[in-house]
Amino acid sequence: MSQAEFAVNFFVALFALIDPIGNVPLFAAATGGMKWQERAWIALYLSLFVLGFLTFFYFTGLSLLEFFGISLPAFRIAGGVILFLMGLEMARDDFSAKFSAPVDGESGTGRAFVRMRFERMIVPFAMPLLIGPGAISTVIIYASQAREFGLQGAAVGVGVISAVALATLLSFLATPILTRILGRIGLTVVVRVLGLILCALAIQFILAGLAESTLGFIRPGVAHPY
Repeated sequence: MSQAEFAVNFFVALFALIDPIGNVPLFAAATGGMKWQERAWIALYLSLFVLGFLTFFYFTGLSLLEFFGISLPAFRIAGGVILFLMGLEMARDDFSAKFSAPVDGESGTGRAFVRMRFERMIVPFAMPLLIGPGAISTVIIYASQAREFGLQGAAVGVGVISAVALATLLSFLATPILTRILGRIGLTVVVRVLGLILCALAIQFILAGLAESTLGFIRPGVAHPY
């Protein structure tokens, strides 16, 4: 496999797992009522978080999980539980209220307000919604494949992660367009439907984790249906 094929395959897999375009309605719901400048800063912070966190796992990988004694199946199960709770909130229409409701110490404007909102969105929006067990495991797998290219492979991998982070930023910056097209009712419907999908995806993460950590407890066709 050439470096070009490695880069294309890595980008396609990582972009599909993070799915920045599919997460635009969730971002719109989480930042409802905010000004465009504030929404843009949060989009930038989230993109930098994706870049920094995935790059960190690209170079540390399984060593970090081994240091804490955490297996990848356990990480999948934990991520599935968090995603399931988030999906329930979205299905009950509590998702946007969780981020838009003011908390003690929050001011209404300014960069400090944006940073506080971003801190509230790290879990569960940035992780595990954007950066889930699938994205982390994919980064680790491609990092092992990049070793045959040496330093150039490491540089290509970081470049791919940067491209995905940039695509995430551009997708979230386009949120006002989608908001105008769908309207408040349309966004509510989309968020609730995605909440149901997230609950099913979370159960799939848990089933995959149980299948990988047990012998014959979960049928392979159920844990990995496609």
